[in-house]
Amino acid sequence: MEYKLKLALPAPDAADWVQSLTRIPALAQHKAVQQQLHDIYYDTPQETLHRQGMALRLRRAVNGETTQWWQTLQIGVGSGAALNRRGEWEAAVPDAALDAGILADTPWSKLDPRASLYAALQPCFSTQFSRTIWTVSHRNVSAVTVALDIGHIVAGDTRAALCEIELVLLAGDTGALFTLAKEIATAVATLPLDTGKAARGYALARNTMRAPRHARPPALTAELPKAVAAQRMLRESFSHFTSNLNALVYSDDPELVHQARIGWRRFKTGLKLFHKLAATRPPADMQSLRPVLEALGALRDLEVASLETLPMLANGFTDGNPSRQARWRAMQQALAQAAEQQRDKLHAALGDPRVGVTLLALTQWLENDLTQLAEAAISNPDHTLQDWARRNIRQWHRQLKTALANAHDLESTHRARILAKRLRYGIDALRPLLPKRRARRWHLLASHLQNDMGSARDVQQALAIANRLKVAPSLLDYLRGVAVGRKHAT
Repeated sequence: MEYKLKLALPAPDAADWVQSLTRIPALAQHKAVQQQLHDIYYDTPQETLHRQGMALRLRRAVNGETTQWWQTLQIGVGSGAALNRRGEWEAAVPDAALDAGILADTPWSKLDPRASLYAALQPCFSTQFSRTIWTVSHRNVSAVTVALDIGHIVAGDTRAALCEIELVLLAGDTGALFTLAKEIATAVATLPLDTGKAARGYALARNTMRAPRHARPPALTAELPKAVAAQRMLRESFSHFTSNLNALVYSDDPELVHQARIGWRRFKTGLKLFHKLAATRPPADMQSLRPVLEALGALRDLEVASLETLPMLANGFTDGNPSRQARWRAMQQALAQAAEQQRDKLHAALGDPRVGVTLLALTQWLENDLTQLAEAAISNPDHTLQDWARRNIRQWHRQLKTALANAHDLESTHRARILAKRLRYGIDALRPLLPKRRARRWHLLASHLQNDMGSARDVQQALAIANRLKVAPSLLDYLRGVAVGRKHAT
């Protein structure tokens, strides 16, 4: 069983990472070892191993003038957490060829008793990277290897940058991983990384590596203790958030911004749901995340205005008039420039080491503290999850109804919209535990309210942005009229 913690470095073009890490006190007193690694991953055309949470690779490791080939089977790949627990079976092989005999002494024999799967294996992607390794021990209690990997993932004719740190536990408990990771994250900007090289290789082969990560329902059943449900829900939403943050380092896709914000809102919804449960209050001070969250919000407002709200209103203003068309184009150019500047602010915020330290602390809380709580709850289950879920969703529905009855101005309407989102996210996560018809009806209500109120708010936001950008007065007058009409309609 291998315990590995992965950190992404959100500056893949940096050439001095070895020097930066060598200056960290915990690493400075240990000699670094250099390796050149080339991995070839195998699977069937149907990706059978990937669907089973497995990975099979051949690795060529070059240390100076010495070359060695290794065959590795991994099980438990793609856990959806930066701290990965997985089984690993590794053995030396003479050359670049898979050895079926080695697999016979692993769980492979149960998966493929007739060797039909083995016969269908073929190379599907590869990785090529330089690895710098430090081995750090602490008072004979713990030992951790720190590996800096810089290179590429290759699938066919496509390549993707690889720039990350892996911390692997050799001895001691997982707290040693987080202690060392915190020292690293304090010195250099990092982000928790919950996808391994294999998962990213499959995504690159499918051309989905930079695709937005959408929400996935946590696996909940009525028999689960509340502590287990809390960890599953919070882990999923936190992964939703950090996965999209990592992708934003490489891509300007507006949907990444949208999904990152949804992931954070779902995480906050989970904290709200489980706030009375002992030990489900994160110890980390999340104030350091505020610049990132504010930059995401400002960028999202600009992108919604530029790409969604204003294009639908263009014909109503321009009406084929060349002068009005010129004013509209000038506004669109100003919006694009403002969005680019805001994107730079977001990247700068992500480059602040305090962000990585806070996200790492939340990762440790999710993977260590909540794991201990969940394990204790499993040995003494409470069997009240379903009643608890239904009671909380009923309460949130009542709060939304009260807010709607008192929604008479922009502020109170915005409050009602926030409660509609919270109800929708809560139902999404707890749906297996709720009455089907009621959950479907309330979810539809919350979705409609969110969309209708959001449409009016989007026009108001577009007007506010246009006002800040000092667009033509006639254009501002037009947007004010539209905003008033949407407000009354809502």
